[in-house]
Amino acid sequence: MTRLQTYQVFPKIPERLEFLEKLARNMWWSWRLDAIELFRRVDPRLWVQSNRNPLIFATMIAQKRFERGLKDDGFLAHLDRVQKSFEKEIETPVDYSQTPYGADAQVAYFSMEFGIHESLPFFSGGLGVLAGDHLKASSDLALPMVAVGLLYRKGYFHQYLDHEGWQQEQYPETDIFHMPVRRARDPQGNELIISVEASGGLIYAKVWKIMVGRVALYLLDTNIAENPPELREITASLYPGDSAVRLAQEVLLGIGGMKALKKLGIEPAVCHMNEGHCSFVCVERIAQVMEGKNVDLQTAMEIVPRSMVFTTHTPVAAGYDEFPPDLVRPYLQEYEKRLGTDVDTILSWGQTGEKFDPHVKLSMFVLGHNFSQFCNGVSRLHGEVARGMWNHVWPQRPVEEVPISHVTNGIHIPSWISIENHMLFERYLGPDWYSTNFDTDRAERIDQIYNEEIWRAREMSRSRLVRACRSMMVRQYGRRNAPKSVMKEVESVLDPEILTIGFARRFATYKRAYMLFMDPERFEKLVGSKDRPVQFVFAGKAHPKDHEGKDLIRQVVHFSRRPGMRNKVVFLENYDINLARYLVQGVDVWLNTPRRPLEACGTSGMKAAVNGVLNLSILDGWWAEAYHPDCGWSIGNGEEYKDHAYQDQVECRALYNILENDVIPTFYDRREGDTPDRWVEMMKNSMKLVLGNFCAHGMVRNYEKDYYLPAVRNHAVLTDNNAESAGKLVAQRRRLKREWPAVRIEPPQSDIEVPFRVGDRFSVDTKVHLGALEPGEVEVELYSGSLKSVDELKNSQVTPMSAAEDLGGGTYRYTCEVVCQEAGRFGFTARVTPRGDDYLKNAPGFLTWA
Repeated sequence: MTRLQTYQVFPKIPERLEFLEKLARNMWWSWRLDAIELFRRVDPRLWVQSNRNPLIFATMIAQKRFERGLKDDGFLAHLDRVQKSFEKEIETPVDYSQTPYGADAQVAYFSMEFGIHESLPFFSGGLGVLAGDHLKASSDLALPMVAVGLLYRKGYFHQYLDHEGWQQEQYPETDIFHMPVRRARDPQGNELIISVEASGGLIYAKVWKIMVGRVALYLLDTNIAENPPELREITASLYPGDSAVRLAQEVLLGIGGMKALKKLGIEPAVCHMNEGHCSFVCVERIAQVMEGKNVDLQTAMEIVPRSMVFTTHTPVAAGYDEFPPDLVRPYLQEYEKRLGTDVDTILSWGQTGEKFDPHVKLSMFVLGHNFSQFCNGVSRLHGEVARGMWNHVWPQRPVEEVPISHVTNGIHIPSWISIENHMLFERYLGPDWYSTNFDTDRAERIDQIYNEEIWRAREMSRSRLVRACRSMMVRQYGRRNAPKSVMKEVESVLDPEILTIGFARRFATYKRAYMLFMDPERFEKLVGSKDRPVQFVFAGKAHPKDHEGKDLIRQVVHFSRRPGMRNKVVFLENYDINLARYLVQGVDVWLNTPRRPLEACGTSGMKAAVNGVLNLSILDGWWAEAYHPDCGWSIGNGEEYKDHAYQDQVECRALYNILENDVIPTFYDRREGDTPDRWVEMMKNSMKLVLGNFCAHGMVRNYEKDYYLPAVRNHAVLTDNNAESAGKLVAQRRRLKREWPAVRIEPPQSDIEVPFRVGDRFSVDTKVHLGALEPGEVEVELYSGSLKSVDELKNSQVTPMSAAEDLGGGTYRYTCEVVCQEAGRFGFTARVTPRGDDYLKNAPGFLTWA
């Protein structure tokens, strides 16, 4: 049967209920509790069985159930409320000409994965979930954004454990017709198919469209008839182990994604690359700017970087994708003609040397960063780590001036809040508590909630988690044909009334899931206590090729099978968004034990915290800037160790000391009745912390203020009037390259032999030889700070120096005044940089020190 004609039949939805179908095809429903409840209300049992997928759900419902809905006044009123909200939030037009973006500017957000909902398997972990939250918040804020990714037929693997506790992987194929995707069409109404060059010819990809609220997400899919079988597999699964397939995916995402936008009639003013996987965007965007604005390569290379945003999530250099030049070369052949340069030059853009080196791999980080004026890590500490990692690219710059800043990640709170906390917030913070104009003052209203109410909500969330865990454990053991005695035992795992600690994340060795089990005696004592018992819930996947990570899972499973452990320690298979939601809402403590500073952010801790779950964590990622003893606990004080075995011992002891002396006593302190008041006060502080500081709305506003809007302005100025301003930048750069080798600056001089007092002032002079350059073309700066060592400064600051005298022959005297603001030992030197924007000033080679 090789010539089957397929078709699909959906139920006939009565006209009065037609909004249900529109709602099902926009992922807005996935973060609106009232919309989720509307679907669940139709048939709660089938809603769960459908994996909370409205399109599958619709095929499972009997036609008569829709007919019955027509007679249910309560259901119809609920439907009307949701429809009214949808029309207000999604369908109300926005006049962007009245915003700082202007009428036509759009931001294009590229990511290898998007974690929007468990029914869309296009993600593996935190990077994708962050991308999903970014789109949701951008929709809520009505940003002019589109997004680009890949449509994975098998997504990321499904995890199950064998009898010995070893992780096994399955790759079930997703039925695309049960996803809210539509075929993308160009402005003429034609279905969209794009192509990219490869060594064996062209790779074709169909473009699909999913609406995430107001944001259109375009997904590229190579599983089409135009491709031979091996090319159809390019978008089969996420993060394949084969580097050639991985490269093809990244080329398709970057080059193919930009080509898709062009065919859609979208010319983004800003491109935001979520990690280095997207960096081939730069190459195609340069070509499109050259062709669309009729400019040469040098002019395009001044325009493009000033309207690019690059976000890195990786705290170790080995975590970035790198590819041998010869593997990349076939994908770039078309650009020799389009860019008017050779492939070696293009490959050199992804290397750190001045010229192409055939023996050096192309770094996706270097390529993305080289073409991005705006680059950031995802927490304050991660920004510091990233600057240290890449200081060698800017060897003349102090590490704190490496052009990588930070925007700390945030979470889309409506997607993660429990129904109990949602109702509390609605009652005490106001019905629009999740509004786009959320202010920190509103978060303070959480203090008005009675302790008993918050505690009741906590107990309900914990009970729901326990019920879910029991159901999942029964399924897990049932798949392994466990004996009846074991099945009976797992039906009653966990206790809904005792302290519950959660550990759920990717099982990579640096996350140290083994730390609790380094002292099995203390662990068994905690779990076995009759007066103040503790239970643990573990979940997480290891990469299919990470044997050490898989062995960590096996160790956890074996420990959970020890006598007396099975009911108090569980490992839940197939960690996904749905399971994560149960955990961050239902546990009492969120445990996080990464090896600092290898946790870039750790947004799962934020999701737990906003639900009143207390964090117990190493001071890494977001917790390093968020921690306060009134809302959780820190393991250590932010120390970093070279001896990892010693570090594990020290931090394991610290972890158990905190559990035994702080966490457990505080949870079970019920002197005033049934409510642990001190614990509840910490819960309130935890909720306020995230609501006021770590929500996705705030994160997106930070991107908008610091990156998107400046990039929009740059793009408008540089492309206006036949790119006249960009042409001037080309001329300026050429002149600087020609004349900068002659620039010299003498050590600054001042009378500092006499000790100073706080408040004293003194002047500093230096001589600068500019050669053919004029003073208006440079900036001379005094670089000063307190002494960290003989030749190193800390807490440095930059003071502009002004030209005081023309000494002739291209030499000038510069001066400035220094104010002694605090006591201590200080030092200073001076330097010369070009006058211009940050992208020009940070270009390697344009910095001269005294």
